[in-house]
Amino acid sequence: MPVVLALQTIQLELIKQGLGLKIFDAYRPYSCYCKAKNKDFVSHPRTGSRHNRGYAIDMTLINVKSGKELKMPTPYDSFVPEANSEFDDLPKKVKANRDLLIDIMERNGFEVLSNEWWHFDFRDWKEFDLMDIPFKEL
Repeated sequence: MPVVLALQTIQLELIKQGLGLKIFDAYRPYSCYCKAKNKDFVSHPRTGSRHNRGYAIDMTLINVKSGKELKMPTPYDSFVPEANSEFDDLPKKVKANRDLLIDIMERNGFEVLSNEWWHFDFRDWKEFDLMDIPFKEL
């Protein structure tokens, strides 16, 4: 899968800086829609989503030695204005961390979702089939 190869490349580049990727969410079977409390943030199974294809990933950066997440504009899944990938009124280090994540992801074939600094779609995600493989079968 091209997403896996791209993530391997990214991880190899980050490790040189003592950093790594932490994945919050990636592939989702349709059953996730049924379990979601707020349906506004998940795609309906009829149309599917980038996550149902395995070509979207929610992530952040960590310090490899400590395992701690780098400071980002908001926590994961926070839908305040600061979660926007271009929000500028941030502490310098926080903005640098977010921009590092976005830069390395974009250089390796991903696009950030404008209102979620943590969400990245792999290029050409629409060309890939929707999947409904339960987690227990993976």
